[in-house]
Amino acid sequence: MTLQQIIDRRLSGKNKSIGNRERFLRRYRDQIRDAVRRAVDQRGIRDMEQGEDVHIPKRDLNEPVFSHGDGGTREVVRPGNTEHIKGDRVAKPQGGGQGQGGSQASDSGEGDDDFVFHLSKEEFMQVFFEDLALPNLARTTLAETPEYKTVRAGYVTDGTPTNLHVVRSMRGALGRRIALGMEKRRELHELEARLETLQHEDATKPDVKALLAETEARIVLLRQRIAAIPFLDPIDLRFRNRVKVPQPTTRAVMFCLMDVSGSMDESRKDLAKRFFILLYLFLTRHYEKIDVVFIRHHTQAQEVDEQNFFHATETGGTVVSSALVLMEEIIRARYPANEWNIYGAQASDGDNWHHDSGRCRELLADKILPLCRYYAYVQVAEAEQNLWEEYARLAEEAPHFAMRKAVDAAQIYPVFRDLFKKEGVSA
Repeated sequence: MTLQQIIDRRLSGKNKSIGNRERFLRRYRDQIRDAVRRAVDQRGIRDMEQGEDVHIPKRDLNEPVFSHGDGGTREVVRPGNTEHIKGDRVAKPQGGGQGQGGSQASDSGEGDDDFVFHLSKEEFMQVFFEDLALPNLARTTLAETPEYKTVRAGYVTDGTPTNLHVVRSMRGALGRRIALGMEKRRELHELEARLETLQHEDATKPDVKALLAETEARIVLLRQRIAAIPFLDPIDLRFRNRVKVPQPTTRAVMFCLMDVSGSMDESRKDLAKRFFILLYLFLTRHYEKIDVVFIRHHTQAQEVDEQNFFHATETGGTVVSSALVLMEEIIRARYPANEWNIYGAQASDGDNWHHDSGRCRELLADKILPLCRYYAYVQVAEAEQNLWEEYARLAEEAPHFAMRKAVDAAQIYPVFRDLFKKEGVSA
C-alpha cells in the first residue's frame, strides 16, 4: 500500500497567516455577519465593493483559563509581617480592580479597547453573498474583477516564433537590402557601362588594358559585396504584439422603483435594498459607466436621491403606474435606448389601487419593456394581489421580464439566476 502526501505550497500573504485568518473568520462569524449587515444598512448602493472594519468587544476574545477557586485553608508565609500572628484568620481579597473590568470606578489603571479587524473587499462580499444564499459560482461572477481581452498592438522586434509576422519581416528585409546595396548597385552600373565602352577600344594600349583590368576587378568586388548582404537579418524580424485591455464598455442605467407607502416598513425596504444591490453588482460586471436613478412612489412618483429613497416614509394609497410613467419620461429625456443599456428593478409589497394594475401591465408591455434589456420585479410580501396577477400575465409574454417573491434575504437570488441565464444565452 502506497501512502500519498499532498503538500500545499501556496504562499501566504505578507506578514499574515491565511490559515489563522480563516479560523478567526469562522470563530467570530456572528460578529462579522452583524458588522456586514450594519454596513449594508449604512452604505449606499455604489459603495458596496469596499472592505469594512469589524469591532469585536474584548469580552468576546477572552480565552478560557484555569485559576484557583476562592475558599479553602492555605498556609502562607508572609515575611516581615507586623499585623498578624500565627492562628489569625486573613480576610479574602476583595473583588474589583484598577480599570481591569471590576465593578468599581477607578481613577487609575488602563482600559481595554475593542479589537478592530479589517475585512478585505473579497471577504466582505463573501459574507454579504452568504446572507443572500448565492451559489459559489454566482459569488465568483459578481465579486471578481472585470475581464480583459487581448488585442493587437502593432509589431515588436522580439517575441515567440508563433507570433512571427512573415510578410512584415520580409518587407523589412527587402527594404534593408535595398538601402544597403543602393550605392554599390549604382557604382556597379557605372562600372559596367565603362567596361562596355573600354571593350570597344584598342585593348593593346597599355593604359586601356590597365583600366580594363581595374574595372573588371572592381566589378567583381562590388558583386561580392552585394551578394554578401544577408537575405534575412535578425533585425528584420517583426512579431505581432498583443496587449490586454479592458473589455470595451458601454453605458448602462439602472432604474430603481420602490413603493414608499405606509405598508412598506423598514424590513421590507431592507429586502428591496439588497435586491437593488445585487442588480447593481451584476451590472458592474458588464459595464464600467453605470447611472442609478431612484424613483419612489405612493400615489405620486418622484425622482429622489438614495437617502430619501430608502428612508423616507409616506402615508396614503399606492398608484404604481405613476412610477412607470416617470421612468418612461426620464428615459426619453436623458437615456435614449440607442445609446444606453436600460435595466429596471421594481420592489413593492404588491399593494396597488385596483384599477391601476391593468394600466401598469400595459405601460410595461407597450412602453417600458421595448426600451429595456431586462426588467425585474420582486414582491417583498407573501400575499398575492391584483398587481401580481397582472404582472404574471406579462411574464408569460415577455422573455426579459422576471418576477419573484422575497420575504427574506435568501429568496432574492432566484431572480438573478434567471438574469444570469438569459444574459448567457444572448451573449
